[in-house]
Amino acid sequence: MKISWNWLNELIDLHDKSTDEISEILTQTGLEIGGVEEFVPIKGGLESLVVGKVLKCEAHPNSDHLHLTEVSIGNGTILPIVCGAPNVAKGQKVIVATVGTTLYTDEGEFKIKKSKIRGEVSEGMICAEDEIGVGNDHDGIMVLPDDIAEGTPAKEYFNLKKDIVF
Repeated sequence: MKISWNWLNELIDLHDKSTDEISEILTQTGLEIGGVEEFVPIKGGLESLVVGKVLKCEAHPNSDHLHLTEVSIGNGTILPIVCGAPNVAKGQKVIVATVGTTLYTDEGEFKIKKSKIRGEVSEGMICAEDEIGVGNDHDGIMVLPDDIAEGTPAKEYFNLKKDIVF
């Protein structure tokens, strides 16, 4: 049997207990613990993904389908990002994978790097649902409601909670 720390915490307050203490208590009640593992509902836990606002969007001078964007990700940080999504536009709130972020897809994992795409610098990626594991849509980037603050971590926006399973 597997028991969720989050579920147990809904029943009794466990914030002052370590996983070792909870394992000991469960074992003493007759529920022998064979192991403890961390559970994240989306691989990678949406680490380093943030909400951004597209401040500028124009056609890429060396491409028929790419766009040059400037995206604010909070704290005064503005990133140049080359984006190939057909629905990207100025004023949108979007999910941004910053340089160093690892994304996990069906094809494997890849790390976002600062790069040049057809001669233009790109310092991140504006993401579609399937690229971050929150859906299957790849028709374009995710467009979020306007009231979400720039810089909000994606895991907070999606209310992603890690769990410990006994």
